Amino acid sequence: MNHILALIKKDLLLEIRQQYTFYGILLYVASTIFVLYLAMGQPEEKVWNGLFWMIQLFICVNAVAKSFLQESQGRMLYFYTVAGARDFILAKLLFNAGLMILMSIVSLLLFQVLMGNPLQNPVRFIGFVCLGGCSLSLVFTFLAAIAARARQGAALMAILGFPLIIPQVLLLMKMSNTAFADVIQAGLLQIVLLLVALDVLVIALAVILFPFLWKD
Repeated sequence: MNHILALIKKDLLLEIRQQYTFYGILLYVASTIFVLYLAMGQPEEKVWNGLFWMIQLFICVNAVAKSFLQESQGRMLYFYTVAGARDFILAKLLFNAGLMILMSIVSLLLFQVLMGNPLQNPVRFIGFVCLGGCSLSLVFTFLAAIAARARQGAALMAILGFPLIIPQVLLLMKMSNTAFADVIQAGLLQIVLLLVALDVLVIALAVILFPFLWKD
């Protein structure tokens, strides 16, 4: 546990010192939403919801891709000797989940300012945003680890990721549609539990498989 916290602290300090990654993603989010606002104004609820989750998808690719690509071979060897593969991947999963949740909240605020606020239940939607941001980051962090060890960069991560992430995005859009009405949709709890189960599965796969990737 101490190793995981130390690795998370290391990533956080690097993010604070470099800053260009966070501000670069923030600029990407703001400019994308602004262009959508100029093109579409304030769209209807279903379009608003679909655009929001599509933007979250591309934000996640940009935010998570650098998490492993910035680690040099020598630094990875050092982490292998002092922490171990499981602690390293868990620290990456937790840090990227926190970063993605933060970026999702920021993009939601910008969406509400520029694209209108059609939400009937904003608290529920914020909960879905946090869960969705965490889910997307877990998948792409695991794929980024595979891509980095294969030395193929972000291209391989995108190729592997989009077929896997489409069902998850569809679940998120279906789930978040309930925040646009006061009526609770039947089967909402099952969708949430399914999404949580997928997250647990991704974490388990990462913990089991990443040590084998690391040895290569």
